[in-house]
Amino acid sequence: MSSKKDEENQDKTQQGNQINIELSEEIAEGVYANLAMIAHSNSEFVIDFIRLMPGVPKAKVKSRVVVTPEHAKRLFSALQDNINKYEQTFGPIKHVDDSPKFPMNFGGAVGEA
Repeated sequence: MSSKKDEENQDKTQQGNQINIELSEEIAEGVYANLAMIAHSNSEFVIDFIRLMPGVPKAKVKSRVVVTPEHAKRLFSALQDNINKYEQTFGPIKHVDDSPKFPMNFGGAVGEA
């Protein structure tokens, strides 16, 4: 049950356009992905973050994010802004046209049949 003071604080937070965001330890660790696939319909964008491991024929979707078209556009703008800031600080990000090339042995011994 919330108190009057909690409701007042919530109102102030909403009025000030501030959101209290909780980030659990598990989520804060993040998930590594080196490939993303995007699909869309008239009402949503689906972004699958995938981990593709060298020498492994099956890639795994590690996370799926579903957003509205409006949020997808905001995400695009925010990502574009952050890439611009990154490149101003660290220099241009190199664009590679083809998929990443991994050594098939991933740094280990190669078996022969």
